[in-house]
Amino acid sequence: MDLFDLESEVAVVIGATGVLGGAIAEGLAQAGATVAVLGRNAERGQARANAIKELGRQSGFFSADAMRHDSLHQAHQQVEQELGPPTILVNAAGGNDLKVTVNAERKFEQIALDDWRANFDLNVVGGVLLPCQEFGPAMVQRGKGSIINIASVSSHIPLSRVVAYSAAKAAVLNLTQFLAREWARNGVRVNSITPGFFPAEQNRRMLFNPDGSPTARAKSILDHTPMGRMGEARELVGVAVFLASPKASSFVTGTDIRVDGGFLAQTI
Repeated sequence: MDLFDLESEVAVVIGATGVLGGAIAEGLAQAGATVAVLGRNAERGQARANAIKELGRQSGFFSADAMRHDSLHQAHQQVEQELGPPTILVNAAGGNDLKVTVNAERKFEQIALDDWRANFDLNVVGGVLLPCQEFGPAMVQRGKGSIINIASVSSHIPLSRVVAYSAAKAAVLNLTQFLAREWARNGVRVNSITPGFFPAEQNRRMLFNPDGSPTARAKSILDHTPMGRMGEARELVGVAVFLASPKASSFVTGTDIRVDGGFLAQTI
């Protein structure tokens, strides 16, 4: 028995146009899954679907705005018609809005409410709530499914400066556990992955100077990471495949798995 065979699974990956979501999408395909790429950028989405097809797996790009339920519903219907009923949902959309970063120029009390709400919309509403409302009930009805949310080290401890992002990602972790409890008896598992620091589009300006050298914040992160380096996107794939597999993780739900190089284990 191959514990990690996803041959009969159909995975929807929202945010597969990004670095981390893209690596997970291709990793699920390599494990045998059919993969639906959902996102707003058609050019990058189609490129990701084509890359998956080159791996010998069935795939397609479906335009969807994760912050609009009607858009997700339309994409869901198209996926079912073209690829089959989704059995895996990966919520990899999200990011940190630099307008709600606390620093020397902007204090906590100066954060605009609209900017705070926009961060929660991106990471909680579009990042977990609406996709789970759309795809979750169908999984519950069929009695099978695995939902994987992307948390953050800031879900566990509030990182300096990124106050709204930390609070939103803490909500992602809480919502993951809530849904795990609600849907466990219906055969739907809900878990999360906590990445440490992985260079991607959303954080590159905070981690690297224009010349490519690490910023002071990046150096602080590396000093706090026992493994002494940042992660590579491919290092999220094994955990994602494990959580997606109905065999390998059949009794795993409401769990968060850290892929952080030991960041959260470091104290003094």
